[in-house]
Amino acid sequence: MAYDEDLAHRIRELLGTERRVREKKMFGGLAFLVGGHMAIAASRQGGVLVRVDPEESDRILRTAKAEAAVMRGRPMTGWIRVGSEQLTTKAQLRKWVQLGTDYARSLPANL
Repeated sequence: MAYDEDLAHRIRELLGTERRVREKKMFGGLAFLVGGHMAIAASRQGGVLVRVDPEESDRILRTAKAEAAVMRGRPMTGWIRVGSEQLTTKAQLRKWVQLGTDYARSLPANL
């Protein structure tokens, strides 16, 4: 399955004023990189893959309807998968875009 192009467009709109944003096809989805670091991606599995501060990952997962991303059979700390059903409103999506971009901006630029 390809990523949801409408979801990618909604992410793009929310990132409209963000500086140093680049789009890149990754993992079968469309990733949005800020300062060279992936912040959020429209996933080929549906929904989004969000990169967050690994130290905050467990707390976020306890308080949100989301799950740790699993890659090659292992849960990945700092990577969160959010299903499409949790992204139906602009406010719901904005929360995840903000978390991803905040963390990406906190990292040294990798351009």
